Amino acid sequence: MKKLIVILYGIFLLLFSFFSYTFVDPNLSYLKNLYSDFAFSQKLLTTVFYIFLVVISFIFYGIFVYLGIKKKINLKEVALLVGLTILILIFSYPAMLSYDIFNYVATSKVLFFYHENPYVVMPIEFVGDSLLAFTHAANKIALYGPLWIFLTGIPYLLGIGSFIVNLFALKLLAGAFYLATVFLVWKISKNIVPVILFALNPLIIMETLISGHNDIVMIFLTLLSFFLLMQKKIFFGILFFTLSIFIKYTTIILIPVLLFVIWRTIRKKEINWDNIFLSSSLLMLIAFLLAPIREEIYPWYAMWFLSFSFLIQKNKILLYISLAFSFGLPFRYTPFILTGTHAGLTPVIKSIVTFLPPLAVVIYFLINKKLWQNFYR
Repeated sequence: MKKLIVILYGIFLLLFSFFSYTFVDPNLSYLKNLYSDFAFSQKLLTTVFYIFLVVISFIFYGIFVYLGIKKKINLKEVALLVGLTILILIFSYPAMLSYDIFNYVATSKVLFFYHENPYVVMPIEFVGDSLLAFTHAANKIALYGPLWIFLTGIPYLLGIGSFIVNLFALKLLAGAFYLATVFLVWKISKNIVPVILFALNPLIIMETLISGHNDIVMIFLTLLSFFLLMQKKIFFGILFFTLSIFIKYTTIILIPVLLFVIWRTIRKKEINWDNIFLSSSLLMLIAFLLAPIREEIYPWYAMWFLSFSFLIQKNKILLYISLAFSFGLPFRYTPFILTGTHAGLTPVIKSIVTFLPPLAVVIYFLINKKLWQNFYR
C-alpha cells in the first residue's frame, strides 16, 4: 500500500513539474523552445487544473500526516519522500507562481557582473540587459540582507555566464537549505510528525522547491540558532540568529524571544521550549499579518510561522490555525491565473481564501475544544 502511495506521489510530482512549464514567460528567450502560451491563452483550464493539483497535494499531505500519527511510516520512508520531492521539483519552472527568483539573479548580476552596489543601483539602470525583458521588479534596489546577496554569488559563479545554470543553481541552493531545515526539525523535535508536517507541506514545497524563495534560508538559520541555544551554546546561537537577519530582516521580531532564552540560560533556569516555539510562531504570525503595510500578504511568508507551529507539542490551537493558513494560501494565486490582473475582485478573493480556512478552524475550536486533542498520541 505504501509503495503504491509513493509511486502515485512521484507521478503527481512529475505532473506538477510538467504543468509548471505552461507558465514559461513569453519574454524568457532562454526557454523559448518550451514556451507554449497555454497558461496565458487557456486561463480557465489552467486555473481548474492548478486547483486540482493543489487539492491533490493536500490529500497526499493528509495521508502522510495520518501515517505519521499512527506510526505507520518510519523516518527512512519519510526521507525517501523528501528526496523524491526534491529530485523532481528542483527541475520545475521556478517562475510559475512568482518572479522573485529572477530578481535574485538580476540583483546578483548587479554586484558580481557589473560590480555595482545593489543597494544603490537598480537592475533597470543597465539598459539593454537581457534580464530586463522578464524581471518584474527591476526598478527596485536590493530588498534583502547582505548575506543573501553574498549567497546568490555562489550560483552566479557556478553558472559561468549561463542564465539557465545560474537559475537552477539558485533552486538547488533553496533545495539544500530546505533539506537542512528538515533535518533540523528532526533534531529539535525527535518526532516524525513535525518532520512530515514541515517537509511535506504543499505550501512549503511549492514556495521553496518550485519558486525557490529565500525565506527557507532565513528559517534554517533561525532554527539552527534555537537548536544551538537548546544546547546552551549562546555565542553560536546569537551568531546564527544574526545571520538570519542578514538574509531577510523579518527575524528581528524574534529578538525578545532570543533575549529571554539567553537570560534563562545564563541564570541556569529551565526553559519551556514548547512555549518558546509558541511565542515565536505568534510573533512571526503577527509579522505575516502586518505584511500589507509594505505590500501584501504573499503565500511564502507563511513559512515564517509554520516552521515554529509545527514544533509545538502541546498547545495545538495555533498549529491547526497554521495548517488552515497553509491550505488556503496556495489559492491566492488562482484569481490572477484566471484573470491576469491584480485589480477587480482579485484582492477580495485573495483575502477570502487566506482568512476563511483559519477562521473556520477558530469557530470549530470554539464549538469543540477537544478537537484532535490526541494528535500526537
